Amino acid sequence: MTPTPTPTPTATPPSRPTPTLYLIDGYAQFFRAYHAIRSELSSPVTKERTNMTFGFVGMLLKLLRGEGNLGGPPAYLAVALDVSGDRGTFRSQIYPDYKAHRPPPPEDLPPQVDRCLAILAEIGVPTLGAEGFEADDVIATVVRRLRRDHPGVRVRIVSKDKDLKQLLEPGAVELYDIHHDQAITADTLRDELGLSPAQVRDMLTLMGDTVDNVPGVPGVGEKTAAALVRDYGSLEGVLAHAADIKGKRGENIRAWAPEAPLTRSLITLRDDVPIALDLELARADRLRLDRLIPLCQTLGFNRFQNEVRALLGDPAVPQTDPRSAAGGAAATDPMPEAASESKRARDETGRKPAAHARGPEIPAAESLFGGSPAHAASTDRPALGDYRLITSRDQLDALVRALAHAEIIALDTETTELSPMRAKLCGISLSTKVGTGVYIPVRSPDPGSHLDEPTVLDALRPVLEAQHPPKCGHNIKYDLLIFRNAGVSLGGVAFDSMVASYLIDASRSSHGLEYLSEALLGRGKQHISELIGSGKDQRSFDTVPAAAALNYAAADADLTLHLREVMRPQLRSMGLDNLFENVEMPLIEVLAEMEFNGVIVDGEELERQRRRLQSKINDLLDRLDAEAKKSIARTFDPNSPKQLAAALFNRPDDPTPGLGLTPTKKTKTGFSTDAEVLEELGQDATITTPIPALILEYRQFSKLVSTYLVALREAINPATGRVHTSFHQTVAATGRLASSDPNLQNIPIRTDVGREIRKAFVAPPGSVLITADYSQIELRLLAHLSRDPNLIAAFLAGEDIHRQVAAQINNVPPAEVTREMRSGAKMVNFGIVYGITAFGLARRLGVSNAAADEIITGYKRRFAGITTFLHECVEQARRHGYVETILKRRRPIPDIDSSNPSRRAFAERTAINSVVQGSAADLIKIAMVDIHGAIRGAHDRPPDPDLAPARLLLQVHDELVLECPEPAAERAANAVSRRMEGALTLTVPIKVDVSTGRDWYKEG
Repeated sequence: MTPTPTPTPTATPPSRPTPTLYLIDGYAQFFRAYHAIRSELSSPVTKERTNMTFGFVGMLLKLLRGEGNLGGPPAYLAVALDVSGDRGTFRSQIYPDYKAHRPPPPEDLPPQVDRCLAILAEIGVPTLGAEGFEADDVIATVVRRLRRDHPGVRVRIVSKDKDLKQLLEPGAVELYDIHHDQAITADTLRDELGLSPAQVRDMLTLMGDTVDNVPGVPGVGEKTAAALVRDYGSLEGVLAHAADIKGKRGENIRAWAPEAPLTRSLITLRDDVPIALDLELARADRLRLDRLIPLCQTLGFNRFQNEVRALLGDPAVPQTDPRSAAGGAAATDPMPEAASESKRARDETGRKPAAHARGPEIPAAESLFGGSPAHAASTDRPALGDYRLITSRDQLDALVRALAHAEIIALDTETTELSPMRAKLCGISLSTKVGTGVYIPVRSPDPGSHLDEPTVLDALRPVLEAQHPPKCGHNIKYDLLIFRNAGVSLGGVAFDSMVASYLIDASRSSHGLEYLSEALLGRGKQHISELIGSGKDQRSFDTVPAAAALNYAAADADLTLHLREVMRPQLRSMGLDNLFENVEMPLIEVLAEMEFNGVIVDGEELERQRRRLQSKINDLLDRLDAEAKKSIARTFDPNSPKQLAAALFNRPDDPTPGLGLTPTKKTKTGFSTDAEVLEELGQDATITTPIPALILEYRQFSKLVSTYLVALREAINPATGRVHTSFHQTVAATGRLASSDPNLQNIPIRTDVGREIRKAFVAPPGSVLITADYSQIELRLLAHLSRDPNLIAAFLAGEDIHRQVAAQINNVPPAEVTREMRSGAKMVNFGIVYGITAFGLARRLGVSNAAADEIITGYKRRFAGITTFLHECVEQARRHGYVETILKRRRPIPDIDSSNPSRRAFAERTAINSVVQGSAADLIKIAMVDIHGAIRGAHDRPPDPDLAPARLLLQVHDELVLECPEPAAERAANAVSRRMEGALTLTVPIKVDVSTGRDWYKEG
């Protein structure tokens, strides 16, 4: 290597930064970019996929800008790569099973890797690798040589790979997690795990690596491995004292000990890789960045062009523009991680996101907001726009006057926690023009520095409750609930950028504000963890000083408004504006109302059921122990899949004896003991042991207790006595709603004991619950969409549809249809849109594959219109890359032309299912909006007197649950049925089954 003159530490002036080599772990960043940005990005010129390339180039530019904890641009830059060669790596030669179970990369990944490597070569970033070695070994070699030959050059490894922590050295070698702008040092390692870098290899050896198939001690993860190394000093110390370590852990260590040398050899990083690094060629100031501009033009990376020009010192770049590099446009990661427990977690679940968007300023902002600009905040991070604090009455009054003349108001709330029914308001962000915003704190560590909540809400109430100006937000349902619980009824809700993103591309990996703003706007922002921490050290937002919260909070509203500007034209051009404006946006207020209403859950009934089931669980455990002792002369833990597999499939003469049953399915970790396997064993007439059936029953009862009976009781809000679930519009790609905290859409109905749980869902005294359920709606939609004359005729006959279909399949009169014929027809009716196969039907009906195939063939022959329709769904996906529901909702089908047969088959089934199931979702959403409007009054119409006394509580796929005073219940039930049946006009009648009762329970 050519030495580069570097001043010794004693000769370096304090103001001169230490020259740093940023060494990028290439493939780790490629994969991270690929999985973080899943949008269908492609070049407008070459049509190649570019989502991964976009993320990687964004990461590279962030490094070159040197913002945040980077502390300045790098002096040197290089990329380390894996080069496996024909014989793999030296590790796979030592251990052929090394990484043997890793799936092949996605089809569209390798071409993008090639494109990234070409970009690196074009601009002059050295790539380092040697055949038979992985990037970690290359990095270790570079570190060793630099510490020897250039001790004045610091190394920062752009990776958070745990294996590389072996290389940490105080003041000399660090890891850098670019996506969280965090350095990982020897000090942070010691603080986190209590280990030195020299002890990391021993910790990793004990852990092994399940992803790479490196054998470790069973049951030993990072924390346990670190504790063992701390206690015994080294791997050798652990093994020397293995006999002293009690219990299962000691047993596992002793059993694993012979594997230790192999694992250590696989974990150890080689630092003798035959590579040549010329520091002079790695100098960052030698990069040919000008060549990146035409590449960005070809790839469609328009927003990167100004960033490159800014790095080149182009004076034409407007450095004060909020979208520019100097304005912090890409100061955060273009590939955000999945949401954490912070406010950002709301992005993924549909709760309030930690936002990104760009928004208009409030009229006359500069003259009205006084002396609390963004630069007054106690943070070194640049603001994304012109952001101001509102802390005085004069400022607030001026703001209210300005808001009254705005064309649109983007808003966001900061709160103490994620649950809107328990959260307290900390502040309100507002924006009316992209690039500006205000933050009005109402709760902070220094309440004397700002106005209080009643003062702020009283002043803003007229504007917030008015229909004009219209309001927009990102997951604005959360804000609706926060304001409602604070006594403000938010009016004029007109746009939600999270819902818009979901309609535009339901397959996006995230609809969170942070992700969308980076991907669509090229604007990043401060991460919530910088304000409130994360994990066990996370604080509530009311502990953040108002000045420190300003840039983060105001950006939420600003960026939301910017997303609105980008997304509205997209919705129109895709023909989604009607669905968005007339179904999805009105539905937000419906869901907010349902969440606010909640449903009464009888905790005493849940406890009675829990005690009853726990008694049955205890009896099952006793029976399992007795059967195990009788059959295999030992007991086992039924909660351990590994122990259960040994009990079922080990031979009777094995050291750990088992029943010697024949396993039917194998996973990466051993023989499967899932429900399907246990059901097959239980139905096998040659197997006499009751253990498989007992395990199934034990699992069923245990899940009911833990998942429902205990969890539901804990979910009861003590202030209301109700359970307030959260409904999500942007989770299921088909358009169906989802719910969480708790998930009330998974309350069991298929078994008698599971259905009992619904008895705990009750109406208040003097009221009843109304349940209205669409009958066979997917099959009715299939008849409408396929226009199959025979299926339509069967529905128009108004008789038992499954009997009618069975009669047509078997060419017999309906009166001669046997029970078995009807069962087969019913199974095909419900399974046809899910791609039911002869094998699957045979298993469900308990018949031969030939008999099942005959049923399906007869069905397709008799209902040829359905077969044609299914084919058309697949062809539409092939032509357009997506399918559409009855209301033109789109579902992208990216794998429809995959060369992988299983992925392609799954995509074909998804295409068919999405049309029918998504249309059913459209239908019930229309009904919900209509019923809510009838209850509350809508579009200048008064409430429907038949429905006004009722309240919507729940939606469970095709079913609605309402609460109503008993005297009005019959009229309300009839009105609900009438409106649900009239939500859409189909070629077959829509039928709704309605019932009323004190609880939600229905007889099976």
